[in-house]
Amino acid sequence: MDMRTRSGRHAIQVSNLSKRFDDTTVVDDISFEVEHGRTYALLGANGAGKTTTLAMLLGLLIPSAGHIYVLGVDMLRDRYRALPRINYASPYVDLPQRLTVRQNLKIYGRLYGVPQLKRRIEELAAELDLESFIDRAYRNMSSGQKTRVALAKALLNRPEVLLMDEPTASLDPDTADRIRAYLKDYQHATGATLLLASHNMLEVERLCDQVLMMRAGRIVNRGTPQELVAHYGRHSMEEVFLDVARHEALT
Repeated sequence: MDMRTRSGRHAIQVSNLSKRFDDTTVVDDISFEVEHGRTYALLGANGAGKTTTLAMLLGLLIPSAGHIYVLGVDMLRDRYRALPRINYASPYVDLPQRLTVRQNLKIYGRLYGVPQLKRRIEELAAELDLESFIDRAYRNMSSGQKTRVALAKALLNRPEVLLMDEPTASLDPDTADRIRAYLKDYQHATGATLLLASHNMLEVERLCDQVLMMRAGRIVNRGTPQELVAHYGRHSMEEVFLDVARHEALT
C-alpha cells in the first residue's frame, strides 16, 4: 500500500506497522485499511496485539516501524490535527476517582472544546442511562457503570473515528444489547467509523462489517464475519475465534 496515494474512502490506513518492546515483537508488520462509515473489529486471543495497535492509532505509543493515517492525517507527524475528531472508549482506563461522573465529563468536554457542553452531557446521560449516578463519585461506580461512563466520555466530541476496547465489557446482556443498538444508531446518524477490539463474538457478528484476525502480532485473516465462518468451515464467529486462538496456543 502506497501511503502517498491515500484513498478518500478510508478513515484509517495502516502500513507495515510494528511495535517492539526490547526483544519482544508485539505487533509485527501489519497493514490494513478501514473504510469511512464502516465498523471493523480486531480479533485475537490475549496478547495478540490488538490493544497495542489501538494505542498506536491514538498516538499513545510510538511505532517501531510503519505508517498510520487517520482521517488523512499522518499520526506520527501531526496527530494533534486529528485528535479532536477521534476518541477512544475502554472500561480498563479509569477516570479520576474522586470526581463525580458529571465532573469528569465536564473536564474532558472542555479539553475537547465541546460546544454547549452542559446540553451534550445531559444528552449522553439520558441516552446511556447515567442519570441515576451522574453526581456520584467515579470510584463508587460498578464495573458496568464505568463501562457506560467510558463510552459517554468517548462520545462527548461526536467523534468521526471511534476506537473501542471491549466496549460492552461487564455489562449485563440487556444493557450490552442496548449499547450495541446505540452505537449503530450513532454511526447511522453521523457516518462515524468504528474500530473495536472485542472478545464478544455476538457483538462482532452484530456490529462489524469486516474482521481482522490477529495472532502473535500479525493479521492472519480478514473478511466479513460470514466469509470467515465459511472459510474456517464453522457455524459461528465464536468457533472461528477458538480455532485461531488454539492454533496460537499450539504453535
